[in-house]
Amino acid sequence: MIIDCHGHYTTAPKELEAYRQKQIAELKESPSSRSKGTISISDDQIRESIDKAQLKLQRERGTDVTIFSPRASGMGHHIGVATTSLHWSQVCNDLIHRVCTLFPQNFVGVCQLPQTPGVPPANCIPELERCVKEYGFIGCNLNPDPSGGYWKDPPLTDKWWYPIYEKLVELDVPAMIHVSMSCNPNFHTTGGHYINGDTTAFMQLITGDLFKDFPSLKFIIPHGGGAVPYHWGRYRGIAQDLKKPLLKDHLLSNVFFDTCVYHQPGIDLLFKVIAADNILFASEMVGAVRGIDPETGNYYDDTKRYVEALGLSPENRQKVFEGNARRVYSRLKNKIPAGR
Repeated sequence: MIIDCHGHYTTAPKELEAYRQKQIAELKESPSSRSKGTISISDDQIRESIDKAQLKLQRERGTDVTIFSPRASGMGHHIGVATTSLHWSQVCNDLIHRVCTLFPQNFVGVCQLPQTPGVPPANCIPELERCVKEYGFIGCNLNPDPSGGYWKDPPLTDKWWYPIYEKLVELDVPAMIHVSMSCNPNFHTTGGHYINGDTTAFMQLITGDLFKDFPSLKFIIPHGGGAVPYHWGRYRGIAQDLKKPLLKDHLLSNVFFDTCVYHQPGIDLLFKVIAADNILFASEMVGAVRGIDPETGNYYDDTKRYVEALGLSPENRQKVFEGNARRVYSRLKNKIPAGR
């Protein structure tokens, strides 16, 4: 089985964006007029949006299951107040649940958290619990920078975050560290801010001792780990200068990387630097890069081709394509039994 650990509902029916724009427009009105409101999307609309996009690509590229969450750039945690974020997250998570209910063999849910700059992450716990306990979701996306490119909240190692970590450990679900859109004009959302977020999160983890307090907490850093694997000597050296343990002991029992790297040399280097035990297959389709590479004639985000070109041993191939995802997302066994 081939499990893609990183997929977003980027093809949702247009009614979802209309709901969001109405919600944003209402922020200009008095707070008393703001309500969650309703959204009307039929099952047939959902089927069409998935069947012609993510499911079509699963079939064409030979993957089986996608761990699926709301569109990351659409989380927009910097917009409005905590209630705004809660209503928006609930609507998005409900839609992911409907996708997973309609296509239970192909998609498993991961939730968006209702984060807001300056609001303690503990505020997200009820929505996390709802999605895990009621919907059977197996993880969440955790934004280290809800401000959208201005980094106003404490680093991930600060006790500000501890209540959400305690709940993640209690529920035994991992978090993918994933920023949302950039509202800072210096940082392009997918080309700059995403990679900055991945890299910054890893550097924050180096400087602290988070996993001494949470030895079973699990993070996935997407997009191949940002700059991290490609400057591994720099980060090893910084950790050494800070008198931290070797990175393999300090972080790699808890931190994992995905394969959303869109060319062969990048994948080659990722696997030379990072052990197969710490890499989960992912493509982020349909996502940040949707075009065809003129040098190869293949889609940039057809990452299965790159992994297969590595010539991994059968053992490592199984780990990367399936085993590591099952180990990190331990609740996956409740949704997709092994040996299916």
